[in-house]
Amino acid sequence: MGLVIYDTFDAEKKEFIPVKQGHVGIYMCGMTVQDRPHVGHMLAFVCGDMIRRYLEYRGYEVTYIQNFTDIDDKIIARANAEGVDYQVIAERNIKEYFKYADMLNIKRATVHPKATEHIKEIIEMIGVLFSKGLAYEAGGDVYFEISKFPSYGKLSKKNLEDLQAGARVEVGEHKRSPLDFVLWKGAKEGEPYWESPWGKGRPGWSIECSVMSMKYLGETIDIHAGGEDLIFPHHENEIAQSEGATGKKFVNYWTHNGLLNLVGEKMSKSTGHFFAIEDIVSEFEPDVIRFYLLSSHYRSPMEFSRERLAESRAAVGRMANTFRSVEAYLGDYKPKGSVEDLTGKDAEFWKRICHREDLFRQAMDDDFNSAGAIAQIFEIAREINLYISAPETSGKKLVLARGLEKIKELGGVLGLFKSLGGEIIRLEELPQDVRELVEERAKARKAKDWATADSIRTQLASMGYHLEDRPEGTIIRK
Repeated sequence: MGLVIYDTFDAEKKEFIPVKQGHVGIYMCGMTVQDRPHVGHMLAFVCGDMIRRYLEYRGYEVTYIQNFTDIDDKIIARANAEGVDYQVIAERNIKEYFKYADMLNIKRATVHPKATEHIKEIIEMIGVLFSKGLAYEAGGDVYFEISKFPSYGKLSKKNLEDLQAGARVEVGEHKRSPLDFVLWKGAKEGEPYWESPWGKGRPGWSIECSVMSMKYLGETIDIHAGGEDLIFPHHENEIAQSEGATGKKFVNYWTHNGLLNLVGEKMSKSTGHFFAIEDIVSEFEPDVIRFYLLSSHYRSPMEFSRERLAESRAAVGRMANTFRSVEAYLGDYKPKGSVEDLTGKDAEFWKRICHREDLFRQAMDDDFNSAGAIAQIFEIAREINLYISAPETSGKKLVLARGLEKIKELGGVLGLFKSLGGEIIRLEELPQDVRELVEERAKARKAKDWATADSIRTQLASMGYHLEDRPEGTIIRK
């Protein structure tokens, strides 16, 4: 069997068969941008990026959609508190997301749609739900009527009767059932709004994802991703809306990453229980953070831990040492020739490298087991470290150069080790503004002003430059 993916809906691993041969459509639930991104957000987006990268490595053309919810109650509340337009809050935090996503080597989505850019399509879909008897208007709002969709709860494995017993109607709501969810919210005085057949208002939370996923990926999509905290009610609502409107299966594979916890409680903006990614990047290099987030299987919960981050830094440091050792051994050597022509010890070494690559693929084919895949990359590094000290052979430089290329290739599939493989640049070759920052950081290090030095390193990383502090001096890579 080839690639298998654990599908939350069927609660089992299934062979991956795309809707369209050779193409994969992925919808990743993005941020509600009332605040800056935290590490828990970035775990989900790193995992989604890893899945996308591996599918591309396997030869698929991938259309990857990751939205921004840029209008909701919390965004409006934050805007009112700051005395600014809601768009100021949304755009500020979207900019922050891209800043740190770039640092963590998260590829830009094919499209990053915003809820406010799809009001027309949202209104149209609500109209379809009305025409099918699944929506109703009450108290200025529009709701989806759960009783008209009997299979509600099938993703989360929740019993409809049990859900109804534990639900309640909030103050100001006029729904027929406590489980009915809002599709369109009537605007209160002073709130931003759009005109609709049901009066001035704005979209409910879940409707935007149904609209945007189907607009860009079709009525049945291959993979829908997000944190496991979105299974209920958000993804459950998406299924009800989407399948209620089209009569077709909405998603073939639901993938949900485990949550990043802080002292046993999930990171969440709503509770204020989180670490902003900007704070963690000031302490740990982006390569290290990404390595840490992928060092466990994506479906496993993770406990946020500076100790684990320190272990990840040590691991990335060991890989950096392998890069340095090979680069030092090769010197100015430029690899030429084919590994297929190798003989003797060199051929045996390359066979071991290829075996590790096969095991890497097997790990990733088993529901994107990044932890197992990383282990195989480090086994390649171990083979390389041993072979550097082995007796000289005619093909030794070639296989070591190709072995290092293999680490870069497989690391790139996971988005790892970006800072290790870049071109080394001399200080005098840097743009003036970058050179001045490097020199300022050197002065801060000499004065043991580590806070300033780390801050400048972070700034340089955001500009695309990585610094390695070695005993003989600082190495700068683009």
